[in-house]
Amino acid sequence: MSDGPSRRAPLEGVTVVSLEQAISAPLATRHLADLGARVIKVERPDGGDSTRHYDTAVNGEFSAHFVWLNHGKESAALNLRDPDDLTILIGLIGRADVLISNLAPGALERLGLGIDDLAAAHERLIVVDVSGYGKGGPLDDKRAYDLLVQSEGGACSITGEAGAPAKAGIPIADVGTAMYVYSTVLAALYDRERTGRGAVIEIAMLDVVAEYMGFALNQVIHTGTEPTPVGMGSPMIAPYGAYPTADGQTAVLGTTSDSEWRRLTTMIDRPDLAADERYSRNSLRVERRAEVDAVVGHWCAAHTLAQILAAADANGIGNARYNTVDDLVKHPQLAARDRWREVGTPTGDVPALRPPAVARSWPIRSGSVPGLGEHTDAIRAELSSAATQSEISGS
Repeated sequence: MSDGPSRRAPLEGVTVVSLEQAISAPLATRHLADLGARVIKVERPDGGDSTRHYDTAVNGEFSAHFVWLNHGKESAALNLRDPDDLTILIGLIGRADVLISNLAPGALERLGLGIDDLAAAHERLIVVDVSGYGKGGPLDDKRAYDLLVQSEGGACSITGEAGAPAKAGIPIADVGTAMYVYSTVLAALYDRERTGRGAVIEIAMLDVVAEYMGFALNQVIHTGTEPTPVGMGSPMIAPYGAYPTADGQTAVLGTTSDSEWRRLTTMIDRPDLAADERYSRNSLRVERRAEVDAVVGHWCAAHTLAQILAAADANGIGNARYNTVDDLVKHPQLAARDRWREVGTPTGDVPALRPPAVARSWPIRSGSVPGLGEHTDAIRAELSSAATQSEISGS
């Protein structure tokens, strides 16, 4: 099936109202917008989403965060302490398919919009409430930023080096939460088609990080042994890491099985290691990580990056080049696969990546980054018109 212009986007006709800020809810709703949903982003009139002002990296006006997270949406600037603006929000919710919030703990309740009350009032509404630590328990009222949840969830303890823990460079707590919001909304829309009923979905960032900690969590549960972070590598596998090359670059090599290890020993001209019982199993190689890394590192230091990658490919060994962010921008694999698109901003088009997972036949909407409150007047007029039509119909 072709993806011609007449093809409907999969979420066309779905309206999402989002009381969102930062990353977790905005990234989820941006993906919904990519698939055709109408996303109305409700922001404070006095500054809007905090990520708008992190920097002015994009055309001297928008932050890198905000452009990444918010193209394809409408922005409604509403002061929710004002009864008239709160009425507008309530009107939007009444016409929405999905309501998503990642405001501070208790914010919805203080507005008189508790999730259970919303679900009771709107049978088909899908309500998603994102929190840091979930409701109940000693941390339910704490603020939760990505670093804080990564730290609370143990992720920092297995990142970095021994004695020097680190936060993951990408915001895994935020991004992981966004992906659960996105996928669960899609599941709820599917379920509503069958049942006619919406859903109440509560997602805690701590629960997401705890799920992502799966291998380490199970190791500690079953052995009581804490994983030790090993920088660019995995505490569970060896050899698996980064090695300097003869031409001043860095090769990344990984073995994920004993058979790969044996092929690696052939590649690095050390077949004697394959027969050495001290290195015969992954668990034994992990215990002797320093020795294994020294042998692999010695071989890599005598070869160029191109030689190493070619040899690894020929021997069926996982490999990669250590890249910077600038290298990723220029990555030939992204260019060859047409992974870039243009999205609009009030100051001109800018590049953005296409969404990672779409069907070939789905048209992808590349909407613009909204100015703060850009659509407020149109949304007010739309609700006013709808109310007038309702009065005429009821008269």
